[in-house]
Amino acid sequence: MALTAAVHDAFLLLLTGDPVLWRIIWISVSTSMLGLVIATPMAVGAGYVIAMHQFPGRRLVIWLAQAALSLPTVLIGLLLYLLLSRHGPLGPLQWLFAQPGIVAGQVIIALPVLLAFTLTAVQAADPRLAETAIAHGASRWRVMTTLLYEVRFGVMAAVISGFGRVISEVGCAMMVGGNIAGETRTITTAIALETSKGDFAQGIALGIVLVTIALAMNGALMLLQGDAHAARGRA
Repeated sequence: MALTAAVHDAFLLLLTGDPVLWRIIWISVSTSMLGLVIATPMAVGAGYVIAMHQFPGRRLVIWLAQAALSLPTVLIGLLLYLLLSRHGPLGPLQWLFAQPGIVAGQVIIALPVLLAFTLTAVQAADPRLAETAIAHGASRWRVMTTLLYEVRFGVMAAVISGFGRVISEVGCAMMVGGNIAGETRTITTAIALETSKGDFAQGIALGIVLVTIALAMNGALMLLQGDAHAARGRA
């Protein structure tokens, strides 16, 4: 009975536009999107360069990028906390317990996901695409944009996966953001807090939002995969 009441209250919070609840959702979505916007150009560019060029230590770089995928976000939060703390090298920025600190953490978390997916997509591309573009006198920039356009479905899948990674993490946001109400409280940190307080209604409401976002992202990924298969079929 208590569970039924909590679920009822959760939907009531969502449907009545509870300002506290929607403020949490906005902070979580906005910081995740901003972190992704910052990380994507860097990661996609790095993934392309690593995939298309041979250089000393290339295998080591790929190994480190793939290993970073399994780094616990709480460890990233700890390292970022030390950097942003008052006595840390980045302390003067005053990003600790503020939204810029959360965004910085999201960037670090998203980078290896985006890089690894882009690297895989570019390596799987037909090598004749770049060779043909070079033979026709295309510049390096033109070769890169042409090849990335051909693997755009893989890059889009990387962006979707990266967004899912950053919006669902809790360790880094908790340590760097401090879970301050109205400022740095995200969906995941709010769920952890409200559950510990016994306020299951808000936790369930935020959980519903998180599941809805996950379903939407996976639906978009399935559509992209379907478009990619259709494009290969036409080719």
